This record gives sequence, structure tokens and C-alpha cells, in this order.
Amino acid sequence: MIRVQEADFDLGAELAKLTAGNNKIGGLAVFVGLVRDRAGDKAIGAMTLEHYPGMTEKMLARIEAEANQRWPLDASLIIHRVGRLEPGEQIVLVAAASAHRQAAFDACQFLIDWLKTKAPFWKLEETGAGAKWVDARDSDTQATERWRAPKKDMAE
Repeated sequence: MIRVQEADFDLGAELAKLTAGNNKIGGLAVFVGLVRDRAGDKAIGAMTLEHYPGMTEKMLARIEAEANQRWPLDASLIIHRVGRLEPGEQIVLVAAASAHRQAAFDACQFLIDWLKTKAPFWKLEETGAGAKWVDARDSDTQATERWRAPKKDMAE
């Protein structure tokens, strides 16, 4: 399931909905991204996230489908917020549930790595020096490279 929204999300409620009634799940891996108050030596007052409606959801669905092809997932979830967010606020929730913990861990990491580099989101940071669009980071691109190799056996 994927959602792009302005509203905050309740982590506990979202995870409860994701796993409700599914007793095959043996592991649930979760990543929650938060707005930082610093970018290097610059204080961040807020961050505005923009997206391309329709295109963003389509790419997130493709990323989620790829994770479900690579790992035996029983459930997955991507929620990404847009709009103006302040330090400490939640930006993104990625969750992967599987019978086996390693599949859940790997799928969760894959989902956030690919989301960071493939999904069309733009970030505008507000600092004391003014607002600035955030460039893609080389470290995010490098993180996706390891997922280009063939997947390993997911059995425990």
C-alpha cells in the first residue's frame, strides 16, 4: 500500500492496520524518516516537500512491486508526506512484513533506498541564509547500487 499525503501519520495505528489478522508475519521491519534541524553546519527551520501527483504514486507502486518480487512479503507500506514540515516531524514511513526477519529487513532497506533515488520528490530547505533546493546525494545513489545485484536466498 502506498500513500502520499500532507497529514501526519500515527505509526502505531499504521503498523497495526498493516499486520491485522495476518499471523503468517514473523518479522516487521520499519523505517521512519524525520526532518532534521541541521544540514551540515546550517540550521534548518523547515523543509517543504513537493511531488508530481500521479507520477509519484506510480513510481512508488513500481518500487513496492519490485520489493514484492524480490522478497516473500506478506505486507508492505510506504507513506510519504508532502508540504511544509518542521524539524522533528515525520516525513516517511516504510514497512515490510514477512514470515522471516531477513526478508523484512532487506525489503525495508531496499524500499527506502530506491524511494530516495527513484521517486519524484523535491525538497526545499529553509535556513537562515534563505531557501535552497536540496540536491541528490551521492551516498543515496551508491546505496541503490547494491540492490542491482541478484537477490540472495531469503530462507532463514
